[in-house]
Amino acid sequence: MNRPLHVKFLKTMYGLVVNNFLVVVALAAAAAVAPRTSPEEVLALAREIRPVHCLLALLLAAAVAKLRRMGRPKDVYLVEYGCFRPKPWFRAPFATCLEHAHLMPYLVDEESVSFAIRLLERSGLGEETCVPEAYHYMPPDRSLEASRDETELVIFSAVDEVFARTSVKPEEIDVRIVNCSIFTPTPVFADMVVNRYKLRADVQNVNLSGMGCSAGLVSVGLAKNLLQTARPGTHVLIVSTEILSSQYYVGKERAMLLPNCLFRMGAAAMILSNSSERARYRLTRLVRTVTAARDADYRCVFQEEDDKGNTGIRLSKDLATTAGYALKSNIAAFGPLVLPASEQLHVALSLLKRKLLSGRAKVRLYRPDFRTAFEHICIHAGGRGVIDEVQHGLGLSDQDVEASRMTLHCFGNSSSSSLLYELAYIEAKGCMRKGDHVWMISFGSGFNCSSVAWECLKAATDADGPWPVGRLHPPLASATLKNCGAKSV
Repeated sequence: MNRPLHVKFLKTMYGLVVNNFLVVVALAAAAAVAPRTSPEEVLALAREIRPVHCLLALLLAAAVAKLRRMGRPKDVYLVEYGCFRPKPWFRAPFATCLEHAHLMPYLVDEESVSFAIRLLERSGLGEETCVPEAYHYMPPDRSLEASRDETELVIFSAVDEVFARTSVKPEEIDVRIVNCSIFTPTPVFADMVVNRYKLRADVQNVNLSGMGCSAGLVSVGLAKNLLQTARPGTHVLIVSTEILSSQYYVGKERAMLLPNCLFRMGAAAMILSNSSERARYRLTRLVRTVTAARDADYRCVFQEEDDKGNTGIRLSKDLATTAGYALKSNIAAFGPLVLPASEQLHVALSLLKRKLLSGRAKVRLYRPDFRTAFEHICIHAGGRGVIDEVQHGLGLSDQDVEASRMTLHCFGNSSSSSLLYELAYIEAKGCMRKGDHVWMISFGSGFNCSSVAWECLKAATDADGPWPVGRLHPPLASATLKNCGAKSV
């Protein structure tokens, strides 16, 4: 909905005044004092100040600045990231899914097949999403060997990509964090990476599991805590993935068939550091909210067996509603840290109005506009319903959620790695600028919601990543390409 020009002007002026209140007051005070003070009086006051006083003032200011820096936690930076780009032969068009299902009647009945196809058509996934090689067999190969093969393919490809895009060498890695929710073999994935890249013997290894699609940002939070207490120049390598080969559900429970339809193969790696050298983004805020105390939220994404003994992941029909509730709780803590003063004042006034008119009138709380704090928003591509719920709840435009919808359309739900595919999409279109702020939102089993804010320090020079130029121009995105100076073909 387009607002009149004068309304936009007034809102802009309101934001400038409130967000720079101290500057406005200082200028007003200076303007009030200036007419009463002549230039000669100002010069006379300046001559009375002794050089030693100026020196003491400078030393005091430097000491205060030094103490402030010492008391502040170390900044954490994103040096580089890389994503796995699946080859065309891993693609699973809807027709292929339907054909395979009909050729396996001993696993899935006709009613379940019809349900899965209807779900696929409404899911927001496109025809180019990819599944592991094990899914292309009939029946699917759910062996340990197939899972290890998929693991090595996606993880090593993502790590190779991140090392190829930065000057950081494997021997400079001090900490390794790998997250994969369900498949956790022995040795763990972190040891697999150490073995492949011959990392140092003193490298710290952390392997996270069971945290679902939010594990990527949980890993960022863990890396942040480690880096803020580590020596300067420490590097952390994070790998986020979900291994699907051993998780194919062969039963008939509809709620447990959903993951077969939504999840697709993917992985992403990122290097974080507490040194700004070679960094491209700075981590500004991170807030994680866990709502597992609510029984419905705790069982919203739940691994269990059906009545036939088939193991799978049950997704609740209230998943989108649960995500909305978790996001609301998360925003209550995240909003005051990132929103400008003008938006916070709006919220405070609406809360005061509701309190004063309690019982006499129904007052709708003001919904803060997070676009005043962020140029880009990346919502976990967990499904069309999740993206719709967040878009509606935050009042976002179609352009604001384009990266999320395009990632879901082209790569499906790649679990904890999806947010970096979205960041890569924004950069591939040429929309990221130095000084831009990015808000990443993830949801995961438990139930939990994480928000991370980044500030861009340096735009990418080679930003294609997992997004070939052809994938930037499907009908879903063509309407908004011109709005940020995107690449053209």
